[in-house]
Amino acid sequence: MVLPTVLVLGVLVLYPLFQGIYQSFTDLNETNNRDLICTQTLGGGEDCVPNPDRAQFVGLDNYVDLLTGERGHFWLLLVNTVVWTGACVFFHYTIGLGLAVLLNRTFRGRSLYRVLLIVPWAVPAFVSAFAWKFLFNPRFGLINSLLSNVGIDPVDWFNHRWTSMFAAIVTNVWLGVPFMMVAILGGLQSIPADLYEAAEMDGATPWQRFRHVTLPGLRPVSSTVILLGTIWTFNMFPIIFFVTGGEPAGETEILVTGAFRAAFEGLRNYSLAATYGVLILSMLVVYAAMYRRVLRSKGEVW
Repeated sequence: MVLPTVLVLGVLVLYPLFQGIYQSFTDLNETNNRDLICTQTLGGGEDCVPNPDRAQFVGLDNYVDLLTGERGHFWLLLVNTVVWTGACVFFHYTIGLGLAVLLNRTFRGRSLYRVLLIVPWAVPAFVSAFAWKFLFNPRFGLINSLLSNVGIDPVDWFNHRWTSMFAAIVTNVWLGVPFMMVAILGGLQSIPADLYEAAEMDGATPWQRFRHVTLPGLRPVSSTVILLGTIWTFNMFPIIFFVTGGEPAGETEILVTGAFRAAFEGLRNYSLAATYGVLILSMLVVYAAMYRRVLRSKGEVW
């Protein structure tokens, strides 16, 4: 039973991973990615000769060029990625927590509200991205229409870096809150009711019960969903790509969209895209290790 798992893991994960790491140490692009150059002969066959310009091993050149700004805008993309990830995960968790607390109470129509609040999660990301891009349209969008109705001048959302990033963050928060809400709601329902009853008998206020019973009870769930949310948002390609398109002038690109553009736009630089990928993976591995260490230092097993 172990061998098939190892084979699948090797084919789907390990081989692409090590291939990508190797390519980051080469100058591989669309002009030198073939070992042979073949041409059609008059007889209908092919005449192949070695490619004199095939990809070469260049060591750490790609990493040096990327980190020093010789190619790409790594540090701008990194700042954007950190801001994007931090803002999205913060609002995912806080809004998801608030909705979960509300939906954990007994009231009429609770099941209907639970279903309705999960709908954004069920919609494909690219569909939501196009819908929100239209809502933020400077000329025809609903959001600018609402602003005009209350006496606020329309905003050219995608003409400024931070308003463009704001539009992307709003879109991703709308998409990501349902997952957090469902996960936290499950955690709330696992907290024994006896703890709340005991706290209430001791005279604890609702805020004290929330702070000293709810939040500690949610800690295992919270630590997991925050880690997963950070990794998913860090790599969330479609929202930035479809909502802002990097506008204005690439100022809202994040690392994963930078890797995509390196690989598929202009002179396709596969080695630079692989370098982006290795750096992204390295940062997430370091983050996960530090996150786990912090949790263990607080006595949590994870």
